[in-house]
Amino acid sequence: MHHVKYLECVRCGHQHLPLPNACTCQVCSGILEVKYDYGYISKQVNREYFKQSNDYTMWRYLPYLPVLPGSLRPPLRIGWTPLYRPQFLAASLGLEEIFIKDDGQNPTASLKDRATAIALLKAVEAGQNTIACSSTGNAASSLAGNAASMGMKSYIFVPGRAPQGKIAQLLIFGAHVISVQGSYQEAFELSAKAIARWGWYNRNAAINPYLVEGKKTVTMEICEQLDWQVPDWVVFSVGDGCTIAGAWKGFLDFYQTGLIDRLPKMLGVQAAGCCPLSQAFHTGGELVPMAEDTLADSIAVGVPRNPDKALRAVRDSGGTMVNVTDAEILAAMRLLGRTSGVFAEPAGSAALAGLKKMVEQGQIKGQDRVVVCVTGNGLKDVQSGIKAAGEPYRIEPDLEQLIKLLEKID
Repeated sequence: MHHVKYLECVRCGHQHLPLPNACTCQVCSGILEVKYDYGYISKQVNREYFKQSNDYTMWRYLPYLPVLPGSLRPPLRIGWTPLYRPQFLAASLGLEEIFIKDDGQNPTASLKDRATAIALLKAVEAGQNTIACSSTGNAASSLAGNAASMGMKSYIFVPGRAPQGKIAQLLIFGAHVISVQGSYQEAFELSAKAIARWGWYNRNAAINPYLVEGKKTVTMEICEQLDWQVPDWVVFSVGDGCTIAGAWKGFLDFYQTGLIDRLPKMLGVQAAGCCPLSQAFHTGGELVPMAEDTLADSIAVGVPRNPDKALRAVRDSGGTMVNVTDAEILAAMRLLGRTSGVFAEPAGSAALAGLKKMVEQGQIKGQDRVVVCVTGNGLKDVQSGIKAAGEPYRIEPDLEQLIKLLEKID
């Protein structure tokens, strides 16, 4: 990999060889980060390169990914998800321009497919055929589906509260599912022990430095889809912190190689019932673990494993973080669906809820150009969808009853 220089610890700065099974720093146990030779990449890639590319998947960004040429990739179509410009949503929020990046249209219906694709590829490079992770749901279904497409075994640890829609995906894909009757933190710790015990490849995004690199392709796509015109704000929901860290890395990589001429501000949104990263951001202090008290299961992470990269991304961008209640998340699910036709799971709509709050507070202006990323599809959590939208009208198969009902509705 001529374009990859080394892995660097974000805490102590120690450099490591970019081995496919590298995890945390051997000196201080800090999180590692892939460091690229941007000069080398700049000689290979420019805007014309992408204009000529016919590969409309995440692999169009191969020059920016830490993989060996010719490595076996998952066959599912991952990436190049649609970027919508919903005018009715913009009018509702009082914004001139808002775009919705619908990453729920990836193969297993979430952004996590981008990270999993890199994990599976690196597992193959490491000569391993079994891969494992802990997850609140989306990373789990992503690993299960993509591993199945490559004929690989997967072991997945989920907290007992994981929605049944996500559990169904895991089982259909043939994963070995371990439902841990406890918190996400407890599921994570058990997965770490199991990975160490049996030597499985580690797909845990906050531990594996390569997975952030897959996630960054979402913002690379946004740059292209906006014809290289960088938005003022980009909004992501935040749980472990890996996704917003990857999103920021995508912009940085393009900026360092001259494809974009400025950087956006990042808005990180957490659920009020589980917001340790947001709390650390605003206090400037150490991260304090919190209970996982929110219906937005995908971002219910009481002990985030990637705080350093996430907080750095928001701070370096000049952005901020905001908390939203479960009621605000459900309201945003309705708003998004009824003004754009996009069905988001609670974690996906949390980003929109955060944007709405920021606009109402005047911190994001009406003339600002904003992109909101929907990280997961609403069909993964139908119960929350019903809670947000309400029950259907129920009548007997009788025309007179229908007439009376419609008169009330009108």
